[in-house]
Amino acid sequence: MLFAGFSTFSLLYAAQPLLPLFSVEYGVSAEGASLAVSMATGPLAIGILVAGLVSDRVGRRPLMVAAMLSAGVLTLAAAFAPGWVALLVLRFLTGLALAGVPAVAMAYVAEEVDAASVGSAMGLYIAGSALGGMGGRLIASLVADIGGWRWAIGAVGLAGVVMGETFRRLAPRSRRFVPAQGRVGALMVQAGALFRDRALPLLFAESFLLMGAFVTVYNYAGYRLLAAPYHLSQSAVGAVFLLYVLGSASSAWFGGLAGRIGRRRVFWVPVMLLIAGLGIAAARPLALVVIGIAVVTVGFFGAHSIASAWTGRRAGAARGLGAALYLFFYYAGSSVLGSAGGFAWTHGGWPGVTLFCLGLAAMALIVALLLARVAPLEQAATPATVPEA
Repeated sequence: MLFAGFSTFSLLYAAQPLLPLFSVEYGVSAEGASLAVSMATGPLAIGILVAGLVSDRVGRRPLMVAAMLSAGVLTLAAAFAPGWVALLVLRFLTGLALAGVPAVAMAYVAEEVDAASVGSAMGLYIAGSALGGMGGRLIASLVADIGGWRWAIGAVGLAGVVMGETFRRLAPRSRRFVPAQGRVGALMVQAGALFRDRALPLLFAESFLLMGAFVTVYNYAGYRLLAAPYHLSQSAVGAVFLLYVLGSASSAWFGGLAGRIGRRRVFWVPVMLLIAGLGIAAARPLALVVIGIAVVTVGFFGAHSIASAWTGRRAGAARGLGAALYLFFYYAGSSVLGSAGGFAWTHGGWPGVTLFCLGLAAMALIVALLLARVAPLEQAATPATVPEA
């Protein structure tokens, strides 16, 4: 599961630190270059909604193996893309392929791993996801500094193929999987019920807004740091992604805090941290820029950990579909708002990016305050949930 998480998120986001290089080689604007990320996260968002149904028919492990190997091969092929359009097509197909991993990883673990080890197995997957998101970006930046973006993409793609094959060899074959059919109608009924809940649509909106602000900061920070007055190297820009380590710690800390004193009392705090980080990162000194991005990272991951857990508890028996919808809006925010932020950079530079992200974060804060006013579900009425859901 460690390899599954690492492979998925390294392949998905390896292109992010390379956006300025795409702008130089292909003469595209920042918002145009951001399509190298958005064209992967967009189909991933849609694919997550259908991959679960596919896995009900073909099995969890076969779908995950096919997803990892095909995404690795497609990323390798992207290193040889003859032009910008070909590169985007390959990124689109990569994102579509990768949907087969996050959509079914939890179901696979629940079916094939004994109950005492489920927590450890999912912990490995989550750890691999965090390391992959950080490591893929860092590896791509280091290799790009030496050999250019094609070698960078190729290196990540080759690593993805190796990890996919390693997963195929090590992951236990399905023993408890039972094919299922005819779930589409039932899922539509469940989805309708989820959207009628007072809190869940607001949580879906939070995932869209917060991820949009977060990915915009990281999409265009490279443009700022490579240019005057900083003139950082591609490797130094890639090192900024090491700040993800703070996000991992923030997720655990805010998740524990929310469990102790309540999500409604805590949720607005990491959102305010994100806003504060945007203000700090707007300063000119490099140290403040990095500190500001660090605070943004802490705030985002703290809010994300609370919102995702809240979604699972609020959705009750439909928590699988609730999580899929949450991830759909999460990656939709990355795709749509991440590219929209490029217009802010092109027409307003970093101040424009800051204002754009502050607007998204302000809306997220308003939604957080609305969530605080939503009454908890009563345990008696919804046995699958807990108080304070």
